[in-house]
Amino acid sequence: MTRYRIHPIVMGTKQFDKGMMTYQHDYGKPYTIPIYCWYLEGGDRTIIVDTGEMHPVRSEDREQAIGGRIYTFEEGLDRHGLTPEGIDLVIHTHLHNDHCENDYKCTNAEFIVHAKELARIHDPHPLDFRYVEDYIEDVEENGQLRIVEQDTTIADGIRVMHTPAHTEGGLTVLVETDGGTAAITGFCVINENFFPPKSILAMEMDVIPPGTHVNAYAAYDIMIKVKQMADILLPLHEPAFADGKPIP
Repeated sequence: MTRYRIHPIVMGTKQFDKGMMTYQHDYGKPYTIPIYCWYLEGGDRTIIVDTGEMHPVRSEDREQAIGGRIYTFEEGLDRHGLTPEGIDLVIHTHLHNDHCENDYKCTNAEFIVHAKELARIHDPHPLDFRYVEDYIEDVEENGQLRIVEQDTTIADGIRVMHTPAHTEGGLTVLVETDGGTAAITGFCVINENFFPPKSILAMEMDVIPPGTHVNAYAAYDIMIKVKQMADILLPLHEPAFADGKPIP
């Protein structure tokens, strides 16, 4: 089986209330999250997970907050000798705007998207302003989308699992590495969601659901399942990976 090295590349940030990550906890606490594109090095295709922001805000204070540099899409890929046109496959965890703003630049790529996610970006609920269909219109019109409706193998050593915790069509990407199975979560969380502080554990909660979710109870159960099956957890917005060091 093919084994990969995973390279996190920061392609944006958000500054907001920490409660946007940690349901029922730390509301009112300012927090900065990185927005990643993940390069999966290995195999015979050039594969990335998500494409980040088109015009990321880049400032010293934001880079200090996350502990790493912020890149444009082109700059981030170039660090690994890649170009947008050279990407063969993009796997989308979900289609909120900060995860797909650079899709149109990947003119030769196939895009993996869950059917429920595609339906939702075209008909978003009023509460979910993060869907902007403009960002996927080009790749959809070009016939670049590959729609999945169930857990499936995408390439040797890479599979996706439907995890509707944060969005209805969220896909967790399971990647085989020399350190075991790594899970790039299909929902927006940080390390603390999987490894809560003692004060939360004392409440008999083993994980903290995402701050924004489809169903809090279902999200909790999905997180437990992912935590149990992965050797390496890669929460989608964890600042610890912003230094860009490869995993494992």
